[in-house]
Parts: sequence; structure tokens; C-alpha cells
Amino acid sequence: MSEILMPNHTNNLGRALGGSVLHWMDICGAIASRRFARRQVVTASMDHVDFLAPITLGDVVTVEGYVFETGRASMDVRVTVRAERPAADERRDTATSFFTFVALDDEETPTPVPTLDCPDERQRALRDRALEQRSRRRRDLAEG
Repeated sequence: MSEILMPNHTNNLGRALGGSVLHWMDICGAIASRRFARRQVVTASMDHVDFLAPITLGDVVTVEGYVFETGRASMDVRVTVRAERPAADERRDTATSFFTFVALDDEETPTPVPTLDCPDERQRALRDRALEQRSRRRRDLAEG
């Protein structure tokens, strides 16, 4: 999904509010998991968020998410945020995190999701990269 960073999503320095970025990340992750499960989903958790670079007023913001692991009723989604200044042909990674969503049935109780299938090398590489990054991040946080 894409947005243009407008004044109502900025702080007094003209940079993106962290809460706005988190909101966009949550929505993007929900869309990815909802498409995967073909059901309504809810956010179960969000790992530590790394804000890597600022997003400035007028930047085009692209938020991407994909399911990289599944449980019985849950899906883990890697979400990345990039900012772009089209006039300067400049792009930069600005934030990343891992979310877990749970699929719901019509009674709003957790329901099974499809098994993740990565039929081609590109999809397997994305999955493996996300698994390694999440594992490394959790290990780094545990070590303090």
C-alpha cells in the first residue's frame, strides 16, 4: 500500500509520527494475512519495531507485507516501510517489524489457516530471510 506523508501525519519537525507509521504497518499486515487466510483477522502481536530512517513531509511511503510462517490459526507477517522522493530518485528503508495475526470464523473464534506453500525459489528466499531476521532480532533482544 502507498501513502503520501501529509501534514496531519507529521510531528513538529515535519517527519512521520511513529503512531501513523505503526497504523499503516498494522493495516498492511492485516491485508496480507486476510488475503492469505481468506477470512477476517485480528492483530495478536507485534514484535519490536526498528525505525531506521525518518520519513519527511511529502515523501511517498510504501508499506509491504507478506506471510512467512503459519500456525494452526495464526500467521506471521513481515512488514517493511520505505520512503521515496520521486523528484530526487531517492528511496530508503524506514521501518520494519513482524506481526502475528489470528484468523477468525463467523463466530469470531480462532479458525485454522491454510498451510504456507512457497512453490518457487523467490518465495522460499523471502520466507527464509524473514525467519532468520526475526530469529536474530529475538536473540539480540534477549542478550540485551
